Amino acid sequence: MKIFNSIQEFSTPRQTIVTLGTFDGVHKGHKSILEKLKNSSKETGCQSVVLTFFPHPRMVLQQADGLKLLNTMDEKAHLLELFGIDNLIIHPFSKEFSRLTAEEFVKDVLVGRLNTKKIIIGYDHRFGRNRTADINDLIRYGAEYGFEVEQISALEVEEVSVSSTKIRNALNEGLISKANRYLGYPYFITGQVTTGKQLGRTIGFPTANIKLTEDYKLVPAHGVYAASAQINGTTVLGMMNIGTRPTVDGTTETIEVHFFDFNQDIYGAQLRINLHHRLRFEQKFSGVDALKQQLELDREASKQYFKETGL
Repeated sequence: MKIFNSIQEFSTPRQTIVTLGTFDGVHKGHKSILEKLKNSSKETGCQSVVLTFFPHPRMVLQQADGLKLLNTMDEKAHLLELFGIDNLIIHPFSKEFSRLTAEEFVKDVLVGRLNTKKIIIGYDHRFGRNRTADINDLIRYGAEYGFEVEQISALEVEEVSVSSTKIRNALNEGLISKANRYLGYPYFITGQVTTGKQLGRTIGFPTANIKLTEDYKLVPAHGVYAASAQINGTTVLGMMNIGTRPTVDGTTETIEVHFFDFNQDIYGAQLRINLHHRLRFEQKFSGVDALKQQLELDREASKQYFKETGL
């Protein structure tokens, strides 16, 4: 998959099949669109194009500074590539770009730059300045400028009944299993292993401290989760704690992973940690001994979960 950092970077003599949107989470609700895009591309011999935006439009137009996203752009690109998409355009979203009229967007972007043969889009998609144009306008422009519009029907959308907002809400409540059902894959966090205070080593639970790659990435509710990661080509199982470590008077949020039966030096490594199941919320214990006892129970519960699920 080729990645372009703006619409202006993209150029092709071949016609394209296009879809556009934020695709945050690349979840089950997006699957139908992406599969239609891939299949239509194969049938017509055209290149497939996903046009997405960064920052998220809500961050720009609604000043949603606190908005957390399900994917970093690198994570989103990884997920889209799994669908066999030919081209991903990540266009910088700005107030200036948002002021393009619907016809300017169609004429200059879809036709002039992307060489669109067909656009595949949700029935409720709105676009153009102040989002005043809808699917009927797009169909009318398609007839005028010579491209086809295939819409994802309300029935198809309602059958899936999944949205990025629903997934964010589930994660904020720590409902990782619910979020994973919506996503169609385990929610994951990407970050670098950094040196921590190494308190875990003193009680037999050494951890890898994870520093997030991007600060806009949504971190699930505080608690302990069964987790896994691919390290040097091998799946390693473990458990992750997200929280402030109140038992040892911690005050700042940390993300720590204890891997089972693992003793490799991974400081500085970039890891993608999958979260599979929430074991419990974070709590303050009477002391380090009580914390250690609970961690032993958590480890057994994690191993039992992995055994039952075949991971």
